[in-house]
Amino acid sequence: MMGKYKISLDRETCICTHNCAAEAPGFWIEAEDGKIDLIRAVYNKKTNIWELKAVELNEKDLKVNLLAEAGCPVDAIEIVKVEV
Repeated sequence: MMGKYKISLDRETCICTHNCAAEAPGFWIEAEDGKIDLIRAVYNKKTNIWELKAVELNEKDLKVNLLAEAGCPVDAIEIVKVEV
């Protein structure tokens, strides 16, 4: 089910298990400091969260990102469908 989604990363909460990068390497990458970065994300200064807003995800990309979200032991990742 294709659609637009907001993917959020609370980088301060991240404990560096890298489950997300293993599940969805096209979206998540290990940073120089050992934590994870959400590729092409923009930092929201109001919430201190890294975000991809209204990103179009095909079925495969949605599935691997939902696995990344589910595999995060500290709930640092959130994926929600958005209406555009």
